[in-house]
Formats: sequence, C-alpha cells, structure tokens
Amino acid sequence: MQLKVIKADGTEEGYLHTKVLAAFVNAFAQPADTSVARELAEAVTFYLYGKYGSNKITSNAILSIIQAVLSSTGHDVAAVNLAEYHYKRDLLRTRLKVIKSDIKKFSDAVRLRRSTAIQPEDCWNKSKIINDLITEYNLDRTTARTVASMVEEKILAAGFRCVPADFIRFLVLFQTQAIFSAQQQLQPRPNIRQTAVSSVNNAAMDGRLRQPQNGLCPVEV
Repeated sequence: MQLKVIKADGTEEGYLHTKVLAAFVNAFAQPADTSVARELAEAVTFYLYGKYGSNKITSNAILSIIQAVLSSTGHDVAAVNLAEYHYKRDLLRTRLKVIKSDIKKFSDAVRLRRSTAIQPEDCWNKSKIINDLITEYNLDRTTARTVASMVEEKILAAGFRCVPADFIRFLVLFQTQAIFSAQQQLQPRPNIRQTAVSSVNNAAMDGRLRQPQNGLCPVEV
C-alpha cells in the first residue's frame, strides 16, 4: 500500500521518494553531495514504509524527519539551510497579493503598488491553482500540483509582492503546455529498423496489387 501524504491544505497525495531526495539535494546545495543525499533519502523512505507504523503522514512531519536525519548524521548546516528555505518560502507566500483587476495603464500599476493591505481572499493560494487545473482541464492531482509548484517557484523567485490573476493564468497554461510537451518527448519512439522493413513490405505488396489483374475487379495502374 502506498503511503499517503497529507498536505498543508488538507488534501492527500501519494508519497514520492523523488521529493524527499530533492529536499536533501536542496539542503546540501552542492552537486558533490548528491550521493549522500541519495543514501539519506533512501533511509527516510525505508523508515516511513517499514517502521513508521501508519499509512498516512503530514508533509510537515516528513520535513521534521528529514531535518532530524540531517542533524543526527552531522549535517547541521544542511538542516539549517532546509529550515530557512521553508521559512522564507512560507513568509513570501503570506506577503504575495493576487490582483484580480487588469493592469492596462500606468496609473493602474501605481495604484496597485501603493496598495499594501492584503485581505485573506487576496492572499496567494497554490491550492486554488491545483483545484482549477483539476476541474477545468481534467488534470490528475499529481500533474496539477507539479504545475502549481513550478508557477509558484517562478513568482516567488521573481520577488513579486503583487501579481495579476491574468498573469498567473498565463504562467499556469504555459507550464502545463511545457509538461505535456516533455511527456510527449519521453514517449518511446518507433523502431527505425522495423519501420523501414514495414515500408519495404508495404511497397512490395503495393507493387503486386498494381499488377494487371484477370479477376472481376482489376486494380488500375
């Protein structure tokens, strides 16, 4: 049975070992430590499936386990880096305001720039993007969460304090298209040799069919 992860918004998704591995890699922030990150990630996954004692766990609990593993193995700096990263990301989320009105003139931009108050309904909400992708475009939850995370990373990295809803929608559609294109490229391509043999056989059959026929329905050349 696959382990279920309870996210901050209350939704559940299947446990992904690659996310734990990515957390360790980001904590070290050095390519040379990739092998160590892989070993520690495997230890966490083994613990969660073998000794945790439950088929559900919160994302915050997984983060705490990762930090504990880093500290107990002598990687205190990496543990601090990981904690600071998540603290900074959560802080940026609370400071990001979503603007539902269009910005068409310079005066609109100035007015929005001066507006610093953030109402609860205007706060950044990644879960809304996920739900919209599922309901409007029939995406599975894993793909929708991946798209929303990519959009969030771009917006937070840009340092925006105010972002129009139309711009968010553009980024969402752009990233969705990019994922679909990547999935198509990863699909296995047809065997060139088999395709060539099939073409030769088809050509030979076509030649035989085009020969004069003595039957009731001759094939015209």
